[in-house]
Amino acid sequence: MSPQPRTQNVTTDAGEARITWFPAPEPRLLLATSHGAGGGIEARDLKTLAAALPGHGVTVALVEQPWRVAGKKMAPAPKTLDTGWRGVWPALAAPGLPVVSSGRSAGARVACRTAAELGALAVLALSFPLHPPGRPEKSRADELLSTGVPTLVVQGGNDPFGRPEEFPAGPYELREVPHGDHGFAVPKKSGLDEAGAMGVLTGAVAKWLAALG
Repeated sequence: MSPQPRTQNVTTDAGEARITWFPAPEPRLLLATSHGAGGGIEARDLKTLAAALPGHGVTVALVEQPWRVAGKKMAPAPKTLDTGWRGVWPALAAPGLPVVSSGRSAGARVACRTAAELGALAVLALSFPLHPPGRPEKSRADELLSTGVPTLVVQGGNDPFGRPEEFPAGPYELREVPHGDHGFAVPKKSGLDEAGAMGVLTGAVAKWLAALG
């Protein structure tokens, strides 16, 4: 049985952030992952990974950015999000495990932008927002293509922020959750339920992490 999760508040230059730790009994890696601009760590994919990965030897740290801890409704500018992420990094690195930097949506962009400077082992980008919905010309591909470390994107097949086939070729891997939207919700008519969708996600992530070390 995995140890019980615990929380830790961390002061950053962007305000107070919060880490919820899900320790693995015998950890070999740490997955540090944050939320998007429209929600928190209660997102289905983050909860699923936090529950599943400790059994695979991966401690999970769910990071709440200072704006969420402060109860604000809107995320600040990307620069401020990066500041918050940098501020929690020493606490994430403290256990001495190799750290995989991760996030969903806006949090995925943060992980991509800061991975190299922070010394992340790799990047896991969940629902990477390749472009705003309906605005493919506003591409953010440069952030994904310049992580400088091994990178995995897990993307919903019907994500309006970028479907898998819209992603450019590059030095990263991409796995699709069939029929999934930006939050990995799947329509009933697809024949895939939430448990099935989360199983696809967990399987892809666990296999990729196992190959890292």
